[in-house]
Amino acid sequence: MRAWHNAITDVPGIRVGHATHREAMTGCTVVLCPPEGAVGGVDQRGGAPGTRETDLLRPMHLVERVHAVLLAGGSAFGLDAAGGVVRWLEERGIGFETRVARVPIVPAAILFDLEVGRADIRPDAAMGYAACEAARDGAVKEGSVGAGTGCAVGWILGASRTSKSGLGTASVDLGGGLVVGAVVAVNAFGDVVDPHTGEILAGARALTGDGFADTLKVMRGMVGKAALHLAHRGQTVIGVVASNARLTKEETNKVAQMAHDGLARAVRPAHTLFDGDTLFALATGQKRADVNLVGAYAAEVVADAIVRAVKAAREE
Repeated sequence: MRAWHNAITDVPGIRVGHATHREAMTGCTVVLCPPEGAVGGVDQRGGAPGTRETDLLRPMHLVERVHAVLLAGGSAFGLDAAGGVVRWLEERGIGFETRVARVPIVPAAILFDLEVGRADIRPDAAMGYAACEAARDGAVKEGSVGAGTGCAVGWILGASRTSKSGLGTASVDLGGGLVVGAVVAVNAFGDVVDPHTGEILAGARALTGDGFADTLKVMRGMVGKAALHLAHRGQTVIGVVASNARLTKEETNKVAQMAHDGLARAVRPAHTLFDGDTLFALATGQKRADVNLVGAYAAEVVADAIVRAVKAAREE
């Protein structure tokens, strides 16, 4: 019997690796698919995305399978790290067959962490390659690691009032060998809340005393004012949902869409113009499954992973 890690790597064939630069407070996280790839999908809902290879994931496009997904800090600069993942896969003969070469398909999304650490050091191809070298199918380190290294949440009152955040992962066994898992880097404009109680777990810290300011209440107090945009520095939640379900490309995109329900349950508010919220979905194809079931629990594990991200970062 396989060990259970409550991680996206509980999905058979999925591996995760991190590369972390502590001085710069940035990094990247790679999710490696089985060598034959996985059917991929994406749903992008925030107003400030930074992405790579997302159009090909949508229905009515030729390529169905992807070979890895990269999550990175460094804002748009961090997309360079995907080149290292492509090189690592190419060296192993993994990719989309074009007759003249195998071309690895590596979608990616980035988050803005340039305000912490050093802005002149960002994830690059070497870090992407290193993350692949570190990829394993066991326990996944959470908190301030990989793409979660420079994350914070609750930006409404500026960087000095944010709460530390990071990267989290979670999974669920639905029976019959069907597994759904997620890994998420949480750098949200809003607060992270307990999906069951609404309690704020991490977010904008109050200007006076202890506790949290409550981003929604602060926003309401800005009605009629032009101050809200001044709090913006660039935030996002980016992640990957994977299952071993046998799904079509259209169904995999539906799973990515439904997974955002978990983001909205755990982040308040979510999908603002300041966020680049992007979730990828992967289906490795081993188990027959209903897309509604997979999508419903994709939302559950995304919410769990977001909560784990702030808790793991807070404990460090």
